[in-house]
Amino acid sequence: MSLKKHQSADNTYETERLILRPMSAEDRDFIFELYNRPKFIQHIGNRNVNTVEDAENYILNRFAPQIERLGYGNYLLVTKDSNEKIGAVGIFEREGLDVVDIGYSLLEEFEGKGYAFEAAQKVKSIGMEDFGLSKISAIISKDNVSSQKLIEKLGLKFKKYVTLPGETEELNYYETE
Repeated sequence: MSLKKHQSADNTYETERLILRPMSAEDRDFIFELYNRPKFIQHIGNRNVNTVEDAENYILNRFAPQIERLGYGNYLLVTKDSNEKIGAVGIFEREGLDVVDIGYSLLEEFEGKGYAFEAAQKVKSIGMEDFGLSKISAIISKDNVSSQKLIEKLGLKFKKYVTLPGETEELNYYETE
């Protein structure tokens, strides 16, 4: 079965339980909520999304331009069964990294159900098979053990520690072989 079967003109994809669609301005309320969750701030960082307007600007200025330029980027995760927005997954160009990196985040109430792995596996295949990326990386805080396990399950291997420009925290850096 071809993975391209689920690709459509609007860059929306499907997995068994999820719909992945590019993040858009109407997702501002969800991004505001997700980016201000304590766990998001702890493991991913404070993105200074302090209002719903900040969330919309973040989507329009950070996510939309990359999707337009490269064809891939940040996707909203929506459950097929209940049509709930549960998280985000994407492949990002990131300052300080030579290889695009995969990132994901779920509302805590949807963690532990395999959604993040299902979505990350799909995005990895989109990047590598549909867009021809030869490598994908991941950066994870040292205390985020569950995310480290997920990335290793995806087939990425720990390579080194990195600190991104303007940051102080040393992160674990993983890469596809």
